[in-house]
Amino acid sequence: MRFVQKGKLSPRFIGPYEVLERVGAVAYKLALPPELDKIHNVFHVSMLRRYRSDPSHVFPIESIEVIPNLTYEEEPIQILAHETKDLRNKKIPLVKVLWRNYSGKEAT
Repeated sequence: MRFVQKGKLSPRFIGPYEVLERVGAVAYKLALPPELDKIHNVFHVSMLRRYRSDPSHVFPIESIEVIPNLTYEEEPIQILAHETKDLRNKKIPLVKVLWRNYSGKEAT
């Protein structure tokens, strides 16, 4: 599933989902919920991560708002910090933003 790419701000992994079977040497079939029925359920091993049991890692599917054209909206909640980086000829403003559906340690 492709969300709108925003570089470092693109959504992380969702899940966990059960692995149903190994399809090929490097592909696995997953048990996806009905809300994600428009997504093909076979993934390359490079797109998957092993799940280590930790309650803070669980991202409920209800909080993922997928628009019918399979895009994802990010909304900033709060600006946590800001500074200015001085280069030779210009100044670059840097802002640390807390995003909706992310914890404080995932602010970018």
